[in-house]
Amino acid sequence: MTVIKRHSLRIVTVGALSAACVALAGTAMAATPAASAPAAHQAVAVKAGITAKPSVSSVGAWQLFRVTGNTTGLKAGGKVTLQQKQNGKWVTLPASAPISRNGSYSLGVKLGLKGKNELRIVSGTTASPVFNVTVR
Repeated sequence: MTVIKRHSLRIVTVGALSAACVALAGTAMAATPAASAPAAHQAVAVKAGITAKPSVSSVGAWQLFRVTGNTTGLKAGGKVTLQQKQNGKWVTLPASAPISRNGSYSLGVKLGLKGKNELRIVSGTTASPVFNVTVR
């Protein structure tokens, strides 16, 4: 009878240890996909970009016009600034606007340099394509 009790005790002990091992292995298996899931579900970094569209193509000197556009990959609340090409170099003008929560912006502009003006919108190292506004 002692042999049967000892044998039963061994079976119960082995069964409990086996159940514990299976539970630990299941926990480890469940943790493994969860640990890699954030990497799989992380937002892909969007390449920063800016669009720009002037409200007019030709304007009188110092007449107000707007430049509107959208940004991607830039922080809401950040700032976009107008640049003008002067003597082959980009010069930052005192015209800027905040980026809204949906990534759009609207900028009021007055230019005095007569002729064809090459302009762009920048934020940090990101720049829009060049657009032209002629000042008469």
